[in-house]
Amino acid sequence: QVQLVESGGGLVQDGGSLRLSCAASGSISNIYSMGWYRHAPGKRRELVAAVTSGINTNYADSVKGRFTISRDNAKNMVYLQMNSLKPEDTAVYYCHAQIRLRSTTYYSDYWGQGTLVTVSS
Repeated sequence: QVQLVESGGGLVQDGGSLRLSCAASGSISNIYSMGWYRHAPGKRRELVAAVTSGINTNYADSVKGRFTISRDNAKNMVYLQMNSLKPEDTAVYYCHAQIRLRSTTYYSDYWGQGTLVTVSS
């Protein structure tokens, strides 16, 4: 009923940039928030950035000033512009959304399949 599809991952050098995209599709009534998590080997999954249906944003301290999250409500898409990338940013990045289906009155969590970002030194 709902799919989140990410794109934009890849290999980039230290100091480079990437732009991740995530598109939500299905029988969607409303999307409250969209965001990005990442999971690196040996580390816990962490929230990278999130944005509500309004303008409220939340960033991990490690990416503030380097990453920017944005959202296109009309297209049910969210983006993550990643600048000044560091090897420590290497991880699988997962799109996340809190979505209410047309047939329900509650919000549920949905996840994308993940896209790999590798930053080489």
